[in-house]
Amino acid sequence: MQRRLGVIVNPIAGMGGRVGLKGTDGAETLACAVALGAQPLAESRAIRALRRLAENVVCAVLAAPGTMGEDAVSAAGLACEALPGEARGTTSAADTRTAAARLLTAGVDLILFAGGDGTARDVLAAVGTAVPILGIPTGVKMHSGVFGTSPEAAGDVAAQFLREGSGLVEAEVMDLDEAALHEGRVAARLFGTAMIPRARAGVQSRKGPAMPGDEDALDALARRLAREWPADRLLIFGCGTTTRRLKRAMGFDGTLLGIDVVLAGRLIAADATERQLLNLLDRAEGATIVVSATGGQGFLFGRGNQQISAEVLRRVGRQNIMVVTGAQKLIALNPPVLHVDTGDAELDRNLAGYIGVHTAPGQRMMMKIA
Repeated sequence: MQRRLGVIVNPIAGMGGRVGLKGTDGAETLACAVALGAQPLAESRAIRALRRLAENVVCAVLAAPGTMGEDAVSAAGLACEALPGEARGTTSAADTRTAAARLLTAGVDLILFAGGDGTARDVLAAVGTAVPILGIPTGVKMHSGVFGTSPEAAGDVAAQFLREGSGLVEAEVMDLDEAALHEGRVAARLFGTAMIPRARAGVQSRKGPAMPGDEDALDALARRLAREWPADRLLIFGCGTTTRRLKRAMGFDGTLLGIDVVLAGRLIAADATERQLLNLLDRAEGATIVVSATGGQGFLFGRGNQQISAEVLRRVGRQNIMVVTGAQKLIALNPPVLHVDTGDAELDRNLAGYIGVHTAPGQRMMMKIA
């Protein structure tokens, strides 16, 4: 019997990333993203995943109508049956929950959704553990352990499950802990567990906490780097608590979840957008991007720092990327590799390979970017 795939796309997911917003939940945030020039990207990433799936399995596809799934399935060259209802210009969390509930009632074997943590929460709220789910990474933040490491990886994992019935495992659905953020910490809150296809590779882990034992070494490294960085070089700092240590060593806090730019020891752009970064690079003599790997996941780009876009990375160059991460955080990665998901497959391939990660003054660990 042919297996059935359900598809949901959150068409606004991830729009806020490049324009410096921390998500796209809510009508007011979406309006702000559009005003800043944000462009939809969920459908294109869903198409990438569905095309990879179509190369590896034949299945029946049932999709939410219009921009919520049907359009992406058709663009990927797959035939599909659309759920009842009309496609609307603006969708909501309620639309996602309704679509997921209808796919559950229709008896699909897997729900493949394109979105971020908010979308994962909505799908989980509608189906619980009654049907397995898998996320195509599309949001600004993706702390949950239900997403593929890239759109193609999500397509591969979904195809393998539909083709072979590879079994299921529990995975945590997480989202940003707003209370911790108000205390100056980046932490993820657990909202529940979902069932996802068992896969040896291709599915990201949930975001992990900071590891004890790294703080003193990172503080010492921050003080040393603050003394040694050339004054005429543009420094683009990624988000998170590790890079905040570096910024504090230079005399300012910066933006915890944003991208900050420093020149000659002075903050010249806080919470910068992609466009602001490109404008600064147009005038810069040279630039370095300083990022940390996400705990538990190992992502350098594509998770919460989409302002550092493929174009920004090309302008700066791989040789001018500095990774600063605690040794214990690196040791805890399983598998012990780093990831990038810039939205540009060619650039991701060019970024792959080994990179030295600064862990303490005079100490580096060689890590592979998968």
